[in-house]
Amino acid sequence: MIAVAELRQVLDVAVAVIQREDGRVLLAQRPAGKPWEGYWEFPGGKIESGESADQALARELHEELGVDLDRVYPWVTQEYAYPEKRVRLHFYRVLAWHGQPHGREGQGMSWENPAAINIGPLLPANDKVLRALSLPSVYAITNARKYGEVEFMQRLKAALEKGVRLIQVREHEMPPEQLESFSRRVVTLAHEYDARVLINSDETLARRCGADGVHLPSEHLMRLKQRPGTRIWAASCHDAAELAQAARLSADFVVLSPVLPTLTHPDAAGMGWGKFAGFVNNYPLPVYALGGMKRELLDTAMKHGAHGVSLLSGIW
Repeated sequence: MIAVAELRQVLDVAVAVIQREDGRVLLAQRPAGKPWEGYWEFPGGKIESGESADQALARELHEELGVDLDRVYPWVTQEYAYPEKRVRLHFYRVLAWHGQPHGREGQGMSWENPAAINIGPLLPANDKVLRALSLPSVYAITNARKYGEVEFMQRLKAALEKGVRLIQVREHEMPPEQLESFSRRVVTLAHEYDARVLINSDETLARRCGADGVHLPSEHLMRLKQRPGTRIWAASCHDAAELAQAARLSADFVVLSPVLPTLTHPDAAGMGWGKFAGFVNNYPLPVYALGGMKRELLDTAMKHGAHGVSLLSGIW
């Protein structure tokens, strides 16, 4: 039997993740008299006929909070079925605005650490978004092949001290015993800085060395029948079919490549930012751009819908 919410038209909603420099996000409480009154949510509202999602966002935040937007980035789009309706939530990250946010409809507001929310109850549709917000903007890929293991560990420590908090161990040419030893060293050092580590391809190795998860190449992803058992898992994607598979299996995030030509393949054209934006438009998972990336391209990547950038050559 099909649920009632699935028979009804999907309601499109523009939603703002308004985030301060300290990382806290603004949550608003639904006013009395509205459905789910008293529940907390990210501010936003219904996209009216003839409006784009970004136009609706600007209007809603001015009406609800009295703010006008300066730096806004398209982010993830997720659907959720409530008992009374099905909604499609177009999330945007708002990192700069003018005006002091205040509840123009009498709603309560609170700046919260997304990793440790102290208010409640939250609307259930927000759970995945809060998990995604815990992901940093840079995803670093190890490169011991280039530097040698000793020098790389020094470079890793320097990167961690500068704020790197998400790392993939990807060393395809290392012998298995050396790879396990190297992975353990990376995990041990990264955890001293509260950074998370994913191991490329090998879920068993990830468990043995105490890593936080596994990162699957696209060919592994397409053979997958159910999500891995690690706490975090991600996948490499290059086309729409791979992105759809990762979404179906609820990956925590994906890496989409190649966006631009790389140092290792300078003559190979990447997909370009326009095609990248088309792939991630209305996509439910956070996406890191990979291929020719530098830290300086983070803003460009976010303007095209990326969560962040993934770096191999440009981070160490």
